Amino acid sequence: MAKLPPPLYLDEDVSAVVGAILVARGYAAVTVRDTKQLGRSDSVQLAHAAGTLRVLVTHITHNRDDLERLHREWLEVGKSHAGIIISRRRSPGEIAARVGRLLSRLGGEELRNQLFYV
Repeated sequence: MAKLPPPLYLDEDVSAVVGAILVARGYAAVTVRDTKQLGRSDSVQLAHAAGTLRVLVTHITHNRDDLERLHREWLEVGKSHAGIIISRRRSPGEIAARVGRLLSRLGGEELRNQLFYV
């Protein structure tokens, strides 16, 4: 039986075009704009993603260190999240393709409480 890909939550560093491509490819992806979370801190974004059981997708930017730190802190205190995917700056099509390849290999349970770079 095929793994059902987990739903995704794209933070404001990720182009809405990436979200549109992922949705067109059948993924359940929403952006911070869709959920009215624009401008919130990384901590709030991760909590929102975790609370809605969505994998957080972001770019390597100034917040990479913040998300790595938050990931470690959550694990240390026993908090759970659906996963974090960090992409280098690439074209929207390339980011969507890389996220899609990762999701085709790993299901939600394999992503849970993990941090991946694509």
